[in-house]
Amino acid sequence: MKNERMYSHKKYILLFPLLIEHTFGYHILRGEHMNRVIFHIDVNSAFLSWEAVYRLKHLSGNLDLRLVPSAVGGDVTMRHGIILAKSIPAKKYGIHTGQSVTEALQKCPGLLLVPPNYNLYQRSSDAFIRILKEYSPTVEQYSIDEAYMDMTGMEALFGEPGDAALEIGKRIREELGFTVNIGIADNKVLAKMASDFKKPDRVHTLWTGEIREKLWPLPVSDLFFVGRATFRKLGQLGIKTIGDLAGTDPGLVKSHFGKMGEVIWGFAHGLDFSAVEPVPPPNKGYGNSTTIAFDVTEREHAHLVLLSLAETLAARLRSDKVRAGVLSVGIKDWDFHYYSHQAPLSSPTNITEEIFKTACRVFDEAWDELPVRHLGIHTSQITKGSERQLGLFDTGDYERLERLDRTVDEIRKRFGNDSIIRASFLTSPQNGPAWCLDHMGGGISREKRTVDYSRQTIL
Repeated sequence: MKNERMYSHKKYILLFPLLIEHTFGYHILRGEHMNRVIFHIDVNSAFLSWEAVYRLKHLSGNLDLRLVPSAVGGDVTMRHGIILAKSIPAKKYGIHTGQSVTEALQKCPGLLLVPPNYNLYQRSSDAFIRILKEYSPTVEQYSIDEAYMDMTGMEALFGEPGDAALEIGKRIREELGFTVNIGIADNKVLAKMASDFKKPDRVHTLWTGEIREKLWPLPVSDLFFVGRATFRKLGQLGIKTIGDLAGTDPGLVKSHFGKMGEVIWGFAHGLDFSAVEPVPPPNKGYGNSTTIAFDVTEREHAHLVLLSLAETLAARLRSDKVRAGVLSVGIKDWDFHYYSHQAPLSSPTNITEEIFKTACRVFDEAWDELPVRHLGIHTSQITKGSERQLGLFDTGDYERLERLDRTVDEIRKRFGNDSIIRASFLTSPQNGPAWCLDHMGGGISREKRTVDYSRQTIL
């Protein structure tokens, strides 16, 4: 272990010139025109793998969830009953991510279901990213279980790209207990496509020179950015494979799909010039939504849901020192019909009360009075700055409201989100079913953030 730590420290010392290069644009160890080497690293069955490792290593379990038909699924009683991750044995029964838990159990009555635990997943993701950053100063976390790495010029430190990928995969497997797929290519889109080849625990290349052999025979549905609707429309045009798309006149593709047609046609040819970005770009909009455990039929209950969403959303805006200029409310009714309505805010704001009152007004204008199962607040026209620009006709005491929000934020930061709760969310007979609302709703629901394993059967 001591030798491993020393080796790791040597890596950091050797990485310093490359850190300077990536940060300031100096070309120290490679030529100006050297081909790029991009890795895409994808955790195999991430949520399920992280749950399996935790149960084996920390809860003294004997059953590896990855080896039996199993899945991570939401709580049906809270209307979060979908499959979030599944094992490879479960896949053989036709179980897939996004499927309802009820349908999955019909396909596989013996399916072993475990509840989601996002706190565990975040810790596992952080450990995963820390290892990647030992191999490159340029790591872009694409999602909780995926990342890109710019490994251009790293051969002097870690050998050929394939050897470096094998070493990274081995370290993750031995130190963290789960496996990854690594795709290696000249750019991000090809690296991502390569990582989706045969799984699990594999390293695949998809260099530009390998596109004809490895990429073009694949069904066009496998191409990055091709969703179900696009896939159906491509099929109507007789385009079945990625090679078919690559061989189609780009003008024809654009005439049917617009700008997106140019993008997917370029992807079919392996064209992608985007950089690996270790610092995420600023948010262009902030949103928050929730599926409600009961059908909302009363306006005051809908307003209470909007208040819980506004609490969380406004706190995020203040944390990032930004303000929103436009607000929209999205509504999904009991029959899954979705519609939305938007309105400008009187002045860009991050004040909870302003966001809440505007959301209520927008909701009241849009609601068709059918039972609601899902509500969301979304904001756009984001501006930087912590100081409010007062309008000519502003009459509210915004300074007092901002002081109040800052005080609440500080209390919650120090003592937890539940340390201060609006009286509206306190349990009372008058609230009816609204007692089950989280006072800071949206995003990852409370029951998904942690799990009481003392109530779980650990096999």
